[in-house]
Amino acid sequence: MRFLELFKPKPAHSTIESYGQISSGAEPQQIQSTMEWLFASLMAAGYSGNSHVIWYNDAKPDTGVEKLVKKLIRNSEPVFLYRCGGKVQSPPHGFYWRMMNEHPSMRIYQLELKDSH
Repeated sequence: MRFLELFKPKPAHSTIESYGQISSGAEPQQIQSTMEWLFASLMAAGYSGNSHVIWYNDAKPDTGVEKLVKKLIRNSEPVFLYRCGGKVQSPPHGFYWRMMNEHPSMRIYQLELKDSH
């Protein structure tokens, strides 16, 4: 199946799929500014393709988030998490959430593969 993905056309522009915005309790202006920052960051990095951001609030956890993250990592597309509460969601085995210090809120993370060394 991975072989066929090589022939799948890549999008000519970046898209960011957003999950859990409503249940997270994040303010609309915070969502808007974060999405704009994330889009600008992806463009500055030269990335054109699909990416995903999850709005996560540990005080109101969504049971489907863990399953969703596992599904998203199979696509080899960037996955981000915006921490609306005090803790980040537990990452899948072999991964970790890297805080993106470039964002002024210190609440946005990128899912990364752990180094096996």
